[in-house]
Amino acid sequence: MDYIKINPSDNVAVALTDLRAGDAVAGVVLRTDVPRGHKIVLTGLGAGENVIKYGFPIGHVTRAVQAGEMIDHTCIKTNLEGLLEYSYHPELAAQAGQAVSGGWSTFRGYRRGDGQVGIRNEIWVIPTVGCVNGICEQIVARFKAEMADQIGAGRSVDAVVAFPHNYGCSQLGDDHQNTRTVLADMVHHPNAGGVLVVSLGCENNQLDAFRELVGPVDESRVRMFVCQTVEDEIEYGLQQLRAIYAVCAQDRRTDVPVSELRVGLKCGGSDGLSGITANPLLGVFSDWVVARGGTTVLTEVPEMFGAETILMNRCQDRATFDKTVRLINDFKDYFIRNNQPVYENPSPGNKAGGISTLEEKSLGCTQKCGGSPVRDVLRYGERLSVKGLNLLSAPGNDLVASTALAAAGCQLVLFTTGRGTPFGSFVPTMKIATNTALATRKPTWIDFNAGVLAQDEPMEKVAARFIDAVLAVAGGEPVNSEKNGFREIAIFKTGVTL
Repeated sequence: MDYIKINPSDNVAVALTDLRAGDAVAGVVLRTDVPRGHKIVLTGLGAGENVIKYGFPIGHVTRAVQAGEMIDHTCIKTNLEGLLEYSYHPELAAQAGQAVSGGWSTFRGYRRGDGQVGIRNEIWVIPTVGCVNGICEQIVARFKAEMADQIGAGRSVDAVVAFPHNYGCSQLGDDHQNTRTVLADMVHHPNAGGVLVVSLGCENNQLDAFRELVGPVDESRVRMFVCQTVEDEIEYGLQQLRAIYAVCAQDRRTDVPVSELRVGLKCGGSDGLSGITANPLLGVFSDWVVARGGTTVLTEVPEMFGAETILMNRCQDRATFDKTVRLINDFKDYFIRNNQPVYENPSPGNKAGGISTLEEKSLGCTQKCGGSPVRDVLRYGERLSVKGLNLLSAPGNDLVASTALAAAGCQLVLFTTGRGTPFGSFVPTMKIATNTALATRKPTWIDFNAGVLAQDEPMEKVAARFIDAVLAVAGGEPVNSEKNGFREIAIFKTGVTL
């Protein structure tokens, strides 16, 4: 099929391929060419009438449009405005996770001493402050050259990576605490078999206070030092890495249950097929994991605006509902405090791909978390403590949100995209294409093609292949961002820089 009407109540269809003027769509003749992912009006609409997609209004038209016209951001305006009051109307799914049959029950992971499970055995070098970024990178470069034949996928230690960032000094209040919290989260992450923390000595993020925030660790695996108090910081760092490596090299993968999976859900560079192919695929996967006792995490709070009541009504109880209301309203207040519009339209790339309003973006985005109940809501930097579907406070920015998911304890991030992106966070960041053209054009970026769903391949068949692919990644198969060496962190910056 060349188009799809997603919900019976929709008054638009979405082109699944490039269509030409004169083509017939649902009995309507197209008046213009319509690129893949864009919307076609099925019934004439007067100025001010709502556009219905996914069964919900996604905004209203700003002028009269005729059946067969393409409509986009130039003639649709959001219905969202101001702060809202919410009420709890529970709509919990009776049963989730039954869309895929199969016998998957375990994956090959690393059981850590604190009970967590990692899907990588890596050594991370973490600066407390941006001033020592270069030192961290030199230590890692020297160590990797020394151990070149003993590090990499399939070996005892998968990777040794430095994670430079710009922060750790000249920050105040919550902004400073965000940096310290995310770096401490990294120290405790199960994908790291060992961690070397490198401090300068005079920064706001003082090592003694940071060590206290981190709390108890296995000191054979986690080491810290201050550059200003050692004679040769590069050589001293190498000595510490050699000792950490000797411990990590003894680690081995074992069979662990799927219930130990903690998976972040993210999208970026979306298009009109995101809410039709890749995001629903993640929704099926999320329900599958949660039904087996595992955990998934949805973030990008601004991209919940317009669909937040769907999530609120899936909260397991009123206490979780109240936390979700705070999640939404606190982020709206953040926009207002900074004199920015709460309901800003999607990015230029989203618009070019066929997404016109924030409601349309949000209704597609939230499909990534399937239909499972919301079990908990996390503040930025807070670590997972409850299994099942969680919501996490973080912005929509791809690298900031993916870093936040990893900091919460997710072992990998599933990232859907309609336009493509090469980046990787500090955990495996698996890219899922919404359309086959992207997967074909960018094979070194894309790890899985969900575009086949728009070519009539059944969801259950695609989902089964996707589960296989995710469990392979969990078991050690590197994703493209890892193969390319694209590994970064981005900490949420707020407030004043001194």
